[in-house]
Parts: sequence; C-alpha cells; structure tokens
Amino acid sequence: MARIQSIRGMNDILPSETPVWQYLEGRVRDVLSRYGYSEIRFPIVEHTELFKRSIGEVTDIVEKEMYTFEDRNGDSLTLRPEGTASCVRACDQNGLLHNQIQRLWYTGPMFRHERPQKGRLRQFHQIGVETFGMVGPDIDAELILLTARLWRELGISDALTLELNSIGNAESRANYRQALVEYLTGFKDQLDEDSKRRLETNPLRVLDSKDPKTRELLVAAPVLSDYLDEVSRKHFEGLCARLDAVGVAYKLNPQLVRGLDYYGLTVFEWTTDKLGAQGTVCAGGRYDGLVEQLGGKATPAVGFAMGIERLVLMLETLGVTPQEHTQADIFIVSVGEQADIEALSIAEKLREAMPSVKVLINCGGGSFKSQFKKADKSGASLAIVLGEDELQRAEAALKPLRAGQGEQQMVALADLVNTISKNYF
Repeated sequence: MARIQSIRGMNDILPSETPVWQYLEGRVRDVLSRYGYSEIRFPIVEHTELFKRSIGEVTDIVEKEMYTFEDRNGDSLTLRPEGTASCVRACDQNGLLHNQIQRLWYTGPMFRHERPQKGRLRQFHQIGVETFGMVGPDIDAELILLTARLWRELGISDALTLELNSIGNAESRANYRQALVEYLTGFKDQLDEDSKRRLETNPLRVLDSKDPKTRELLVAAPVLSDYLDEVSRKHFEGLCARLDAVGVAYKLNPQLVRGLDYYGLTVFEWTTDKLGAQGTVCAGGRYDGLVEQLGGKATPAVGFAMGIERLVLMLETLGVTPQEHTQADIFIVSVGEQADIEALSIAEKLREAMPSVKVLINCGGGSFKSQFKKADKSGASLAIVLGEDELQRAEAALKPLRAGQGEQQMVALADLVNTISKNYF
C-alpha cells in the first residue's frame, strides 16, 4: 500500500526544528508583553466574503491564492490567507472596538495556494499585531520600535532594513492612480503580463512588480508622495520625526504600496538581502477604513505581520539560533522491575523539587550499556543509576556524563534530591 505524503507546500516541523521556533515565539511573546499587548485567538476558517471585502476582489490573494470550498450547508468558506481581517471581525463581533483602545497579537497558520519555494509555503505561519482606537503617528512609531527591539534581542538587526512610505488617504490615492494610469498607458506594450492586467484592475500594484523592464519604466513614473493631502503629509512627517528622535534608521521607498486594498497612510516593511527572493520578513501599516468596510463603526487601526518561517531562516542563516537543544538534564538508568518502579518515584520527586530541570527516565528495558547510550544521546549532564545492588543498599549512583563534572558517587536514596539540587543544578 502506498504511503500517504504531506500536501505539497504544507510542511512538517520536526522535533529537531521546533526548539528554534519555540525560542523565536518566546522572544516575541516576551517583547509584546513588555509593550502591553494581549493575545487574541480566532478560527482558521472564515466566511469567504470576509476576505473578498477586506483584501479586495482584484488582488492576487483573492483571485488566485485562497483555499475556498463549500461546506455541507452550501456556505462558501475559506482557510484564512492572512490574519488582519479575522482579527477585525472577531473584535467587532465581540464588542472590543467601540470607544476602546486595543493592543492585540496572534499567531498561527495561514494558507495561500502558490508555488512553494524557500521561505514561501502554502501553509505558512505568522505572528500578527493589530491596534485599534489610536489615530496619531505615535502608535505607528510604537509598532516600528517594537519590531526594532525584537530584531536587536534576536541578534538580526544588522541584516534588516526598514522601508517606509505613506500612501495617503483614499482621495490622494485616487488622484495618484489617475496620474499613474496615464503614465503607464503610454508604455502598456512594454509591461509584463501581470502589470498589464493590474493596470486595468489595481494600478498601484504595478509599483510592486518584480519584472526588470517594468521596474525600469517605474523610475520615471509619478511619485505618490507628490499627491498626498496635508493631513497625510503631517501624519507621515510626525512618524519620521519620532523615528529620528529615537534613532531608528529607515529608507524612504516611494514605490512601497503593500498588496492588500485596505491599507492607507503609513505602510512599512522590514527587508533583508539574506534570503534571496523572499526578502520581506515583516510588513504592515495603517488601515483606518477596514472596520467600517466590514460593517463596524469607523475605527483607526494599524498593525503588522511577520513570517515565522522566514525569521527562522534568518536566525539559521546568521548563526544566531539558541544553544543546542537537549531532551534532558538528568537521565535515570534502571535495570530490574523494582529499580524501574523506584526510578518513576525519583523522577517525580526531582520534577517537584526542581521544576526547571528536565528529567528523562529509561522506558522499555535494556542493559546498562544500551541505556547509557540513550543517556548520552539525550544530552543529559547527569545520570542516576539504579540496579538491584543499589536498591539493596537504598542507594543510587550519580554519574556525571560530561567532562569536568567530577567523579561518580554513591548517595542514599533519602538524600538524593537534596544532593542533586545543591551540587548539580
């Protein structure tokens, strides 16, 4: 019978890989907690209409990438391709937005049907941060400062660049859109096929083209910043002034627009040249109109999302992953029925007395020799050895497994926990 394989682009994360994920997620949780952010959790499956109304029906995500299906009731459902729309829906539905300030974060899998490659999967994982109820550039700055602090604590700051732009309000974008379409229409036959299609449906997305010839044409294209209204301009100047004041370096990128329709005013990306084509590891911006667009009351909002797979790749590429993971600090070797029973009791006493110490007992029998091989492989620094002779004397042998940790010694079972806690951990 043929083996069943995982779906292409939906990868397993193996025990040898999860320590880096746990390390990254732990640092993110810690930084977000220090900034006063609370975790929110929402479903993986939503009504398709949620993403059509938020992301935009003429975006690549909605047109080509969503995993959409009909359930048994005939409802159109979609595996979430991103988290912001779901977060807005959850907050509005549960009364978290009206006349309230919220600083929220979430993590979990997202789904997009695209060609799998390094750093781009069909099931990928994101950490998202969303804030609601704050209208000024100070909250924009806080989010950027938060991410900058995370990069420093992860040791990857030098490999990342902050790119920044303002795409103004809806009127600013409409005026700019008209000017951009007029300019690009004169070169329509030179555009790549995606850009020709976007020119008719979503012209600002042409600015995000990776085609070299289209990029050359865009050098002389109208610049969005020339079309900003006064309020948008002041908001962006306020953000830049705050970043300057705290020493966060940034690069102005007038062609940065982001791929989702709900953005306005501030947009930003943290990019790197260490991951090849997949250079964006964190991106976000303001979306003040999205709550109202989805049926709620007008609410200022700004957020970002970071890709966990790409950040893990960054840590591994730069060699700043945490120290090698070990299964155990203490491994209990036991031979014989009574020794096995005593080993269980000792392990529980050690776990009770030293909650931060990892204790692994041998299960499944085996000789002393085979168990010591397991103990060494586990990474433990100390073995507790129990056999019939030791039990008759009500003792256990403590055997250091790493160089420079002293000699083996015999210890009374009654003193075992106290001796280990005082002398080894």
